[in-house]
Amino acid sequence: MIRLHLFRRRLLAGSIAAFIAAFLGAITAGCAAHVRYYDPVYSDYHVWGPPEAGYYNQWLVETRHPHVEYKRLRPQEQRAYWTWRHQHGDRH
Repeated sequence: MIRLHLFRRRLLAGSIAAFIAAFLGAITAGCAAHVRYYDPVYSDYHVWGPPEAGYYNQWLVETRHPHVEYKRLRPQEQRAYWTWRHQHGDRH
């Protein structure tokens, strides 16, 4: 009887721990996709996620820039990217 009680407690504790771990994993993964960058040329914000990263990589190739994270670009290069980005709309 005592062993059954301990088994149930451990099963419940393990289930709760697994739920919390999954919940926290989902929360932290969602936060990474909500990075916003300000575009000073057009005075608007852009959410940086997979689609924007695709445009950024296309810009790097077309302008023959070496691959550098966007946040590490000089402000002049960031402005050049946003100017290019607005000229290319939402197509790859």
